[in-house]
Amino acid sequence: MSLWPVYTGSSEPHDGIDRLPEPPPWRAFDGGPALATPADGDDTSASSPDRLHRARTYRATDRAVQLVNAALYLRRPLLVTGPPGSGKSSLVYAVARELRLGPVLRWNITSRTTLRDGLYQYDPLSRLYAAGRAAARDQRTAGREQLPLDGELQDHLRLGPVGTALLPYGRPRALLIDEIDKSDLDLPNDLLNILEEGQYEIPELVRAARHTPTAEVMVDGTDDRVPVARGRVRCRAFPFVVLTSNGEREFPPAFLRRCVRLELHQPRDTHLEQIVRAHLGEPDAYARDLINRFLSRGTDGELATDQLLNAVYLTGVAGLDTASRDELAEQLMPYLSRTGDEADTF
Repeated sequence: MSLWPVYTGSSEPHDGIDRLPEPPPWRAFDGGPALATPADGDDTSASSPDRLHRARTYRATDRAVQLVNAALYLRRPLLVTGPPGSGKSSLVYAVARELRLGPVLRWNITSRTTLRDGLYQYDPLSRLYAAGRAAARDQRTAGREQLPLDGELQDHLRLGPVGTALLPYGRPRALLIDEIDKSDLDLPNDLLNILEEGQYEIPELVRAARHTPTAEVMVDGTDDRVPVARGRVRCRAFPFVVLTSNGEREFPPAFLRRCVRLELHQPRDTHLEQIVRAHLGEPDAYARDLINRFLSRGTDGELATDQLLNAVYLTGVAGLDTASRDELAEQLMPYLSRTGDEADTF
């Protein structure tokens, strides 16, 4: 029986990830002890109703299905490039839901983001205040055993989305690194070094290992705790990592060669109608006319699919006459950018 594809794009959850072949020898990881992937019932593959809706309604192209499977088989990050509204971030939620990878871990990138932000957050001031309060209590309680300060470190440290994704889960976690092109110039290569090795260290826990060989640290998104031995984390099942980019900058070859690359375009023709149907049901005559006009206008400038969805929904529920609906739809679908000096007419 063919093992390809694991991800089918059908939007029906299944356990196909369990039949994923062994990784290439150069992408095999042996972290442990193995952790159970968080429960991924129908409401946990996305952390909010809108993301769950996007996961259920996402319609992947054949090319997207092929390259998602390539990334899964090769245990490589997937770099997804495309204009706003082309479905870059929705893809990871759809894959996580279908393959039951648990809640998606999301890291939003800005120009000030550092690699450590994605790995873990440590608050030394809160630990200092806690140690001062503990010392005051100990002074009031004569003869009470003094605990080393390093024993409290784990209470002031939380793993970030990248740090959590690289824990030794039995199944891969899904990690979205959103808008990587907005980052500092050095972040892509710094990040890819971590993902290449599949491991990292937490220096504060490494130094504390003499007093606390194993720390129970909080993970991203919940108050659950996992054991980290001697401050070192190594993955077991390489996470499904999606990095999105709006194409606003060039990435160095060292970064690109470590990624599977997928370029998305604005949906066209039948694909666009499938998306409208998935979100809003069978389009009526006016909605079909809006789709056709949206496609026609797309030759003169950049539009996003969610603009069309907003227009189809609102003109369908507002109870307006045709002229008023046309005016409303025009206001909801302005060009995001223009290819020339054409007037923005509907």
